[in-house]
Amino acid sequence: MKGYGWIFNYQRGGGSLAAGLFLLLLPIFLPSTFSPLGHASPSLFSEWNALKPRHSNLLKRALHTQTSNREQSDLWFPLPDQGWRPCMQPTRPSTPQKSWGYLQVFLDGGLNQQRMGICDAVAVAKILNATLVIPYLEMNPVWKDSSSFEDIFDVDHFIDILKDDVTIVKELPYEYSWSTREFYATAIRETRVKTAPVHASANWYIDNVLPLLQSYGIAAISPFSHRLAFNNLPINIQRLRCKVNFEALAFVPHIQALGDALVSRLRYSPSQSDAVEPEYLQQVTYQKIEQIAGKFVVLHLRFDKDMAAHSACDFGGGKAEKLALAKYRQAIWQGRVLNSKFTDEELRNQGRCPLTPEEIGLLLAALGFDNNTRLYLASHKVYGGEARISTLRKLFPLLEDKRSLASSEERAQINGKASLQAAVDYYVSMHSDIFVSASPGNMHNALVGHRTYNNLKTIRPNMALLGQLFLNKNMSWSDFGQAVVEGHQHRHGQLRLRNPRQSIYTYPAPDCMCHV
Repeated sequence: MKGYGWIFNYQRGGGSLAAGLFLLLLPIFLPSTFSPLGHASPSLFSEWNALKPRHSNLLKRALHTQTSNREQSDLWFPLPDQGWRPCMQPTRPSTPQKSWGYLQVFLDGGLNQQRMGICDAVAVAKILNATLVIPYLEMNPVWKDSSSFEDIFDVDHFIDILKDDVTIVKELPYEYSWSTREFYATAIRETRVKTAPVHASANWYIDNVLPLLQSYGIAAISPFSHRLAFNNLPINIQRLRCKVNFEALAFVPHIQALGDALVSRLRYSPSQSDAVEPEYLQQVTYQKIEQIAGKFVVLHLRFDKDMAAHSACDFGGGKAEKLALAKYRQAIWQGRVLNSKFTDEELRNQGRCPLTPEEIGLLLAALGFDNNTRLYLASHKVYGGEARISTLRKLFPLLEDKRSLASSEERAQINGKASLQAAVDYYVSMHSDIFVSASPGNMHNALVGHRTYNNLKTIRPNMALLGQLFLNKNMSWSDFGQAVVEGHQHRHGQLRLRNPRQSIYTYPAPDCMCHV
């Protein structure tokens, strides 16, 4: 303890301040002895580091470049009519037949994975002529969110929209009240289906689940996520899945009200005093309708700790960051996600590294967005916090998010609820002029499909191209901009038909859209 002698000498003279400082700093020197800092948040201290821009030459040029009016006009212009329309009416009457029993499903994952599971659950209930119980949402193991279906989605709307397709009930009748999550967690139960394969066929459910319904009057499927195929299904089942996704799944009123308020503030730029009025959500929000509505971009910045750790890429935080992410990777996935066998350069060339806030900012600037662009940040937590976001904010000073646009009172119902916060971001994203997702993922996939369905502009970053461009440290800004524009000409939301291996929720055409 010789190295800390100055502290103890000071303490003898009444130096309680120094002692307090010592206790504050001790976890930094010996983090493994402190829980949860040593385990639950192994990257905490690396996130405090102020990071230097990794692409400083491009950043300097981007900050001094102005976009021409023509570029701005072309950029904001809506997608042309692509000749496709939603067509979800069934090809034959789909009134529910006599039910064989009650179907329960237990869904894990985040909001958008659960959303797709809900759509599949309705489809399976239709295939089996079963009565669907409102799906049970498992607690998210990462965000620790226990939000239920009723907390997120308008249940009455959900049941009403689907009443002619599937019978849906809010809860089981009394005689089946024993069929709970806890009941299935304690032992093997005959009414639980645990073996549903990923992307199971309709025939698999008929062969393996229907007999349980006929014998017991109930069947519970867990796990259920991704348990229904996208191919070789009747067209009425495919269209039913889209009907659930695009019509039946409406958010609860308080999420819609907050979303409407955020959209209005992004379009009409109200003063800060307007933004904190307690009655604002009840009034929403067109008292300034005489103003010209502004345009805004939603950026889904998928750069959280999980994404960074899972990718095994290098993000410029040095050895401390690499060790912190490796430790977090082990703590969360217990060896199921290993360090990549590829180098960082190889991963970037393959487009497998998530874009950092700095990199997505350079992409947007190269595409033609300037420092007058209103940018809404849809993200739960950004790995590295403000130290990472600061470069993006330099490029786009009109950067907003839920905290900057809404008061703490307005956000009270969603605070600490990752699924509800994601729902607000989803709602705002669907009302934006342009949506950009920094990296692929469930929210990216869900919004690409939903905005395709509504013919809305959505920019999909060319990950492989950008990875290669950012590796070239000698590239000029003009060459970078030209390569970015050319590499994204056909990535602004142009409709793409689903191929057999792709999700109907990301590519709703041709299953749920008709060419006219």
